[in-house]
Amino acid sequence: MKLIRKIILWFLIIIIMVTVGITFYGYKYYKETIEKVPLQSRITEIRNDYTFVKKEDMPRQYLDAVIAIEDRRFYNHGSVDPIGILRAIFSNIKSRDIKEGGSTITQQVAKNIYYIEEKNAIKRKVAEVFTAMQLQKEYEKDDILEIYVNTIYFGNGYYGIKEACNGYLKKEPKDMNLAELSMLAGVPNAPSVYAPNVDKELCKQRQKQVLNAMATEGYISEEEAKNVDQSFIDNIE
Repeated sequence: MKLIRKIILWFLIIIIMVTVGITFYGYKYYKETIEKVPLQSRITEIRNDYTFVKKEDMPRQYLDAVIAIEDRRFYNHGSVDPIGILRAIFSNIKSRDIKEGGSTITQQVAKNIYYIEEKNAIKRKVAEVFTAMQLQKEYEKDDILEIYVNTIYFGNGYYGIKEACNGYLKKEPKDMNLAELSMLAGVPNAPSVYAPNVDKELCKQRQKQVLNAMATEGYISEEEAKNVDQSFIDNIE
């Protein structure tokens, strides 16, 4: 019995030491990154880009769609969402596949603006958490959401909502209707799969997921979700 207790104790000690080591490793990477390009400077750079679209210049319904499908508890959790992580783990175990991620929109912003090229997943994830914490401290939720939709990748070389709208829809973000915005809200999860110029049927299926999520969260009615015309996707080149 004493031997088992000793083994468990040493096992816990090893886990703690590894966790501390990984956290320090990621924190150091975060600090080095932020010192090279401070967060406020990086955000200013993004906002000064000619493709940047202010939140008031895009349909609120589009932002609602993004929240519904990507991070439905966005306004209710901090930079990290433990509930979302657990939900994703159980969902992936149930489906025996990686169907859902646990990263918040804030964490995804951190990745997009600093760590998109980092191949070491563990180091990147820890650095993302610390950067997300700083983002949460210095910026409002709507500002973080605004940065998110301006930095995500939509496939076909399009980064940000303006390039995606101009490229796929031949219009400006402010002119999107429910059908168009729900389609674009679903693409960034996996552009190589859901982009309308890659697989139109999968794009439509993903759009339905977005619409259903919007209805579940109360952003639109179930009737509106059912009646969206998807035929425009067939004409996207």
